[in-house]
Amino acid sequence: MDQSSVLLWVKAEPFIVGALQVPPPSKFSLHYLRKISTYVQIRATEGAYPRLYWSTWRHIACGKLQLAKDLAWLYFEIFDSLSVKTPEERLEWSEVLSNCLSEEEVEKQRNQLSVDTLQFLLFLYIQQLNKVSLRTSLIGEEWPSPRSRSQSPDLTEKSNCHNKNWNDYSHQAFVYDHLSDLLELLLDPEQLTASFHSTHSSLVSREAVVALSFLIEGTISRARKVYPLHELALWQPLHADSGFSKISKTFSFYKLETWLRSCLTGNPFGTSACLKSGKKLAWAHQVEGTTKRAKIACNTHVAPRMHRLVVMSQVYKQTLAKSSDTLVGAHVKIHRCNESFIYLLSPLRSVTIEKCRNSIFVLGPVGTILHLHSCDNVKVIAVCHRLSISSTIGCIFHILTPTRPLILSGNQTVTFAPFHTHYPMLEDHMARTGLATVPNYWDNPMVVCRENSDTSVFRLLPPCEFYVFIIPFEMEGDTTEIPGGLPSVYQKALGQREQKIQIWQKTVKEAHLTKIYSPQEHGLHRSQCEWCPLES
Repeated sequence: MDQSSVLLWVKAEPFIVGALQVPPPSKFSLHYLRKISTYVQIRATEGAYPRLYWSTWRHIACGKLQLAKDLAWLYFEIFDSLSVKTPEERLEWSEVLSNCLSEEEVEKQRNQLSVDTLQFLLFLYIQQLNKVSLRTSLIGEEWPSPRSRSQSPDLTEKSNCHNKNWNDYSHQAFVYDHLSDLLELLLDPEQLTASFHSTHSSLVSREAVVALSFLIEGTISRARKVYPLHELALWQPLHADSGFSKISKTFSFYKLETWLRSCLTGNPFGTSACLKSGKKLAWAHQVEGTTKRAKIACNTHVAPRMHRLVVMSQVYKQTLAKSSDTLVGAHVKIHRCNESFIYLLSPLRSVTIEKCRNSIFVLGPVGTILHLHSCDNVKVIAVCHRLSISSTIGCIFHILTPTRPLILSGNQTVTFAPFHTHYPMLEDHMARTGLATVPNYWDNPMVVCRENSDTSVFRLLPPCEFYVFIIPFEMEGDTTEIPGGLPSVYQKALGQREQKIQIWQKTVKEAHLTKIYSPQEHGLHRSQCEWCPLES
């Protein structure tokens, strides 16, 4: 089989979900990661290789890299959330944690968790995607290169320097430019020189190529099936190209790297392909008197299950409501939407909301990460595995989440509040994404980027300002109340307010006041409210 028929590309999910949108710790540099790689591989009997246990990573991260324990757990848990697990397994873990009565019991349970060691090293390395570059900050973009001249996938057709997590050109360029380092990171210690470098005769193990499948996958030309990298590299007709030796059961470092570089191409399921050739969705209409044109595209008609994308931009002054198979399990990006009410009531894989203003977003359960960047005066209502925010102003988050919300850099006047709504299919959707009602850390955020010692970047919503949110659409389903209920102080505030209303209504009734106004008599009917029916 001619190698030209093989197409390889960089997977989007490790970057969309896995790359924390903050500069990585300085100790995640290649120098330290090489040392960690050697350290763990010679300690296979100590819970370090081929599976890295939390207790071992905690020792490395806190003892050797001088990271805070919370930060060490954050990276470990984010990577663990990327692993393939059934919803039942995730719900079981939530139940285990919710039954813990102390931090010691939580730690005891965490000590039983392990991750794939080599893939975890790759995960730590790709955190460099959001490393602050002095060169970039001075000139505004990376040095020109053939791979970076492609049109930006940003919906507004302008440069989008910040969100590399959604830019598949950035993913491809990152892996291509750092391919030698990535491969060296996976080498057995005896294949490295004293300075932790490969040689022309270095050999790459099968396990290392399996690990690299965390980042790279591909297909054979004209075939629809997607294969992990290692299955293609180990395929008999490709042995000569990929450098695999049946005798040693290893790959030639030089041949493997050359083959990978020659076959790497753009991600056919990435944001760029979705915008260029994806299916355009007529979910929003043009608003009269404005030049803004809503753009919504998806690739769900051609993409495998883990590669689904829905990209939405420039929805303006509209109510948009959807519960659709198109959204199920999709990575959703919402971009430059203003003065709108957006309801996406399906189980979602991830959601990124960027550069939106004066809007309310009500989301179905988000199985991995919900991230907001550069948003002003936005309210988000969601059940999500994790929330992270950066460069937001005056935003309110009504969330139910089993992990601590992450406050990254540049935020002002953030408000956290309990999740306060429901729709008929909500609990079914939560079960499908493996999200439970406990534990719930909505009120215990973690400040990851503290620009100064000011802790007033966030507040918890005072109970006197709290109201429940009613989703005004009819759907099939069994959920009739807020999952998990409300915290007692908020429930009490609602009860007191309801009591006052009842007293007022009783007072009005007993006063026998004359009726002087009827909305119906003035031609106002409920049917005139803005309304968007749910898609079946």
